[in-house]
Amino acid sequence: MQAGSLKIPRRLGIYVFMLIMMAVWIAPVYTLIATAVKAKKDFYNNIGLFALPPEIAWSNFSNAVTKGRLMQYIRNDLIVCCLKVPLGIFVSALAAFAMTRLNIKHKTGIFIFFIIGMMLPVQTALVPINVIYSRLKLLNTYTGLFYVYVGFGISYSILILRGFFRTIPTDIDDAGRIDGCSKWRLFWNIILPIAKPAIATLVIMDFLATWNEYIIALVIINDNSKKTVPVGLMTFVGEHGTDYGYLCAGVLISVAPVLLVYLIFQRYFVEGIGGAVKQ
Repeated sequence: MQAGSLKIPRRLGIYVFMLIMMAVWIAPVYTLIATAVKAKKDFYNNIGLFALPPEIAWSNFSNAVTKGRLMQYIRNDLIVCCLKVPLGIFVSALAAFAMTRLNIKHKTGIFIFFIIGMMLPVQTALVPINVIYSRLKLLNTYTGLFYVYVGFGISYSILILRGFFRTIPTDIDDAGRIDGCSKWRLFWNIILPIAKPAIATLVIMDFLATWNEYIIALVIINDNSKKTVPVGLMTFVGEHGTDYGYLCAGVLISVAPVLLVYLIFQRYFVEGIGGAVKQ
């Protein structure tokens, strides 16, 4: 009886903690929505941060699309993401396959070499990238942006895929070789389908990271017609003032593609991360 009575306060404490954490996460989202539907005049009428305006300013969303050219920025970001994410994951999968399935020397050393790339701050490479790209005439091109994103992204992808590949029994490889599978068929027809959870996890995380990347795109892309969403949204900030309703409406619209990708692949997300950290 005493043990049962102790469980009730403990559960109550857990529920209270979860409610507090939920409020912490929901509050910024609600604030963003409440700000997005406010007109510019509402910010001077003592309307609270969490209060909704008396009249919804739907024009903020239409202005973000038309005057702010948000759809153009979204299109540019989609082009970069749809090229970078699949190719980056494919290259990382090839490297992870070689380090876990092929008989090559210095597997651990090669893996450490790739992991060291995760320790390199992006900021330290901005000046060399700018100098090299200006000589190669890769500034203001999707190709230049694409190369840097793949280079900085493969270290983490290899970490996840290598961990997941190591959980796949090697007996599957032996069975495939008995059936006449080449190394390519073993990789493409057996290992990759089994690794769908890890790949789906990387699609979500890599798409999100590429979509939200700001500093590299800011350095490489100066042409307004080629700017990605994070850099393009900064054009919403005025020199002498900012319409925060207009800006927050643009942010809300730009979240839609990322949310769609997460909803498509989210059922694999936990399984992919779990498999990657087992080994």
